[in-house]
Amino acid sequence: MNKTLVFGASLNPSRYSNLAIHRLVDNKIETVAFGMREGTVSGVQIKNKLGDFQNIDTITLYMNPSRQKQYYEDILYLRPRRVIFNPGTENPEFYQILKENDIMVEVACSLVLLATGQY
Repeated sequence: MNKTLVFGASLNPSRYSNLAIHRLVDNKIETVAFGMREGTVSGVQIKNKLGDFQNIDTITLYMNPSRQKQYYEDILYLRPRRVIFNPGTENPEFYQILKENDIMVEVACSLVLLATGQY
């Protein structure tokens, strides 16, 4: 299974990004995380510098559209195969930019995809 970057990861156990890290790890998917605050969730180090990441297959996004804009170039630079826009992160402007750069866009819930074996 390829590496997933949880983008917008939170140390708060009540946040969906936090739960996603746990579920990805439980499903034995190589997981890395980027967030505003550094820390560890389910053995995964949350980093606050994007330069620390490479060879990313999937980005599962947990950041609202207004905050995403400052990361467009960084995400394109990572060259993921796909970006999953979880509920609340929908961003048609970014969909278009990703598609123009041959990056697959998936508007879905990573937790549901994992629970149903469709991840």
